[in-house]
Amino acid sequence: MIRTIIIVTLNDLAIAFKNKTIYLILFVPLFIFVSLHFVDQKDSAVQPLTIGLIQHEPYPPMLVQSIKAADAVFALSWVSHAEEGTRQIKEKKLDGMLITSGKGPRRVELVVVSKASARTLALVEGLSALQQAAEGGGKNWISAVRSLQDSGLHKLTLPTWVLLLVLLVGFIVIPAQVAEEKEKKLLLGLLQTPMRELEWLLAKVLSGMILMHLSVLFLHLLGRSGFGHRPSYVAFLGAGSFCFSAFGMVLGFLCRSQASARTLGFLFYLPLLLPAALSDVSRKLNNLAPLMPSYQFYGPVRSILLEGGRISNFPLEWTYLLCIGLVACSFAYVLMKVRWLM
Repeated sequence: MIRTIIIVTLNDLAIAFKNKTIYLILFVPLFIFVSLHFVDQKDSAVQPLTIGLIQHEPYPPMLVQSIKAADAVFALSWVSHAEEGTRQIKEKKLDGMLITSGKGPRRVELVVVSKASARTLALVEGLSALQQAAEGGGKNWISAVRSLQDSGLHKLTLPTWVLLLVLLVGFIVIPAQVAEEKEKKLLLGLLQTPMRELEWLLAKVLSGMILMHLSVLFLHLLGRSGFGHRPSYVAFLGAGSFCFSAFGMVLGFLCRSQASARTLGFLFYLPLLLPAALSDVSRKLNNLAPLMPSYQFYGPVRSILLEGGRISNFPLEWTYLLCIGLVACSFAYVLMKVRWLM
């Protein structure tokens, strides 16, 4: 009995090595460790908060002098006008911007991305502490806090859920489907008919795009959330679904079985999802995320849904997604022509 159990156990472990499941077991802890290295901000207390001030604005002299003196806590950055400061806040180059307020000559308003963030709280507390140290009391310099994303939690997290659904179909569902058709010799059977390789590829890409659109549409219907600028949103959703559907096909062709396709898809799924979704958490990830094709989709979608952006603001990202999709389709076509692992 014990011998049988040992033999079956060793057989299961051998299968895990054969279908690459063991790679997934080792990869996930390693990926979590690396992600925590980027996200963990042990030195956040000593990292200066970047405050933007508009040139030629009549700020209280004591406020400007206090911020300059507290260079260990705040980093001062001058912008030419409020629109430039707002853009830099959205790009995470500024943590906040101070603008003059009509509530008094010594009062200012703080502009941030979101009120419900740790950096906003640190800015308010830090400026309040400066005011107490400089003047010893009186009215606070900050008269109001203005948020660029004044939305509920559901809407703020909506771009992340959209990215998750698109990548889930592209890197988990599609590779397994392609590998299944190869493993069961269904694809070879179809190629014996008058169907051509290009027709099969286009059909597979189209089915992936339809699945992605259906899942995202269902998410919007359940949450009763808006679509932002609808033509821009549909265009970016189409470009992203085309790109990741084609990418998923390539992964499916690179694998011999469904199990190895799911494993390989997951190895791509996490690195593409987390840096983009967590780019707001860490400046390190915010610098790393633009290198990922997923961020070229996530960034514009977030801007369209939360900030009223349009496709005209992101021509390079839209073109980039289409080009990556075309390259992936071409590579999948080559693999199909040579009957790779069929």
